[in-house]
Amino acid sequence: MTTTSSDVRLRIFCMFITGSVLAAIAHSADQSAFWPQYHGPNRDNISAEKGLLDAWPEGGPGLAWTVDGLGEGYSSVSVANGLIYTAGNIDGDTIITALELDGTKLWQVKNGKAWKASYPGTRSTPTIDGDFLYHESPHGDVTCLNATTGEEIWSVNVLEKYNAKNIQWALSESLLIDGDHVICSPGGPEVSMLALDKHTGAVVWTTPSTNDLSGYTSAVLFEQGGLRIITTLTSEKVIGVNADTGKLLWAIPHGSIKPQSAANPIYHDGHLLIVTLNWGSELWKVNVTGDKASLKTVWHNDEFSNHHGGVLMTNETIYGFNSSRKGRKWDALDWATGKLKDSGTDVERGSVTYADEKLYLLGAKKGQVGLMQTTESGFEFKSTFNIPKGGKGPSWAHPVIAGGHLYIRHGVFLYKYDVSGS
Repeated sequence: MTTTSSDVRLRIFCMFITGSVLAAIAHSADQSAFWPQYHGPNRDNISAEKGLLDAWPEGGPGLAWTVDGLGEGYSSVSVANGLIYTAGNIDGDTIITALELDGTKLWQVKNGKAWKASYPGTRSTPTIDGDFLYHESPHGDVTCLNATTGEEIWSVNVLEKYNAKNIQWALSESLLIDGDHVICSPGGPEVSMLALDKHTGAVVWTTPSTNDLSGYTSAVLFEQGGLRIITTLTSEKVIGVNADTGKLLWAIPHGSIKPQSAANPIYHDGHLLIVTLNWGSELWKVNVTGDKASLKTVWHNDEFSNHHGGVLMTNETIYGFNSSRKGRKWDALDWATGKLKDSGTDVERGSVTYADEKLYLLGAKKGQVGLMQTTESGFEFKSTFNIPKGGKGPSWAHPVIAGGHLYIRHGVFLYKYDVSGS
């Protein structure tokens, strides 16, 4: 068969059109990316995305781009309205950064002074609610910004307002939005939790002090028996609060050492799970009668603890790195019984997120990234790679899956990897 010049032109045109269509599809998927706060839309660290790579090529998935100049910090990223947000220390200030999806910096705005003491850097991940961004600095500066322009709407320092002492490694919670309320937990002698009007920053309600300081977790909202409850861990207790009034429903010691509690509580099907450092994990049944609530222990596993990589629950299974002295492995536990289902050590200690029946792991010290396929019995390791060298300090920012991409934050750097199966 003879190939004419018109045939060649037709093939090139078809290739161009096909490439454009694929690019448009990828761009569309990226534009629809929605991970508006720490641990995603439902604060459960579970992504609804499908069709992601089942395994990675040698060297890892394609690196779309690298951005630096974000400042030192352990803040993860939020993605909403076609923008990416994070925070870090720059020139003595806590700086919030907004990026275009191609990595171009849109704006950078100050939110109080930088944390320069033990493990310098930011902790909190910005929370996006509609057209607004909410963020808490390590020193307790809570601010509301226009999410598009970075213009400040209001700000208040919750530690100063309630005479609260900062904790050893600084405030770390990522703010929760509940309707018209911004929820934060400064701890201290006057309050344990409070709700601010998200439009003005005015105080709506406060929860009485539990006589301890803030913890390192972020509050979680759930509804049980018609009662809306916000739960978090203070430095010494797990507390439950009436989301509408601020009334304290329970305050139970959690036994974490130092004291250090960093893994978010998990609510599922009428039960509440907490996992703390070297104390273990406990599942309670949440009992609600009218406007009162209490917890009843279902099981306690003193051999499954977690430092600050977090744990998640999916398919009735708890996944996370076991930091207990008897563990120090990636473990899978049965939700109902707390019994070990599977265990492995292919990836170093670190944090985890979930999408498309897969666990995405980020090692804390060596920058190792791992992919695990979840199975009925636990998990199966599939792939690993290492992020580029250059970032300082541990890789403590939790990974994010959004718009077919994996976001990894390390120090001043943010890496965006294409993990879509298309």
